[in-house]
Amino acid sequence: MRTKIKPTPSDPGEVVAAATTGESSARRVRLFHLLAQAKQNLFRSANDLFLSAIGHSGTQVVALFVIQEQEGCQLKDLGRQLQLKSPAVTGLVSRMAESGLIQRTPCSVDGRASRLHLTREGKAVLAKAVPVFATLNAQLTDGFTADEIAIVARFLRHGTCVTFHQEKGP
Repeated sequence: MRTKIKPTPSDPGEVVAAATTGESSARRVRLFHLLAQAKQNLFRSANDLFLSAIGHSGTQVVALFVIQEQEGCQLKDLGRQLQLKSPAVTGLVSRMAESGLIQRTPCSVDGRASRLHLTREGKAVLAKAVPVFATLNAQLTDGFTADEIAIVARFLRHGTCVTFHQEKGP
């Protein structure tokens, strides 16, 4: 499956803003806007591919990888890794348990909590997901040099640590 790259016209607002503020061309790129668009497109497209290739959503597949890496994790741990709020995690885990992908066991430390474990079916779905991820990564990196990919990866890792705040005026 080849990547379909759709060129988009330059946003005239970017040029006007740059001209009036004297910003360089590197500064006038609206990174946050581009990231938001890319995230929406990539996640929707990947989710569609996961659903058609293995019959499970991208979120479920990523959750399976988290549970595999943190066998016996609690719902709150899964939510933290997926950056989902409690009601969303509860629904996700319920759907995954009903599908036979995971099993919940009572937590011996906290009687209100449960621990999450992969089932055979969950492990089988993970095995099917690995080549799908390989395809996604190959399509994402197609046309980029190793150095360019390293810079993009560095930028994205940086983005995982940034916390925005409002700048105070003079």
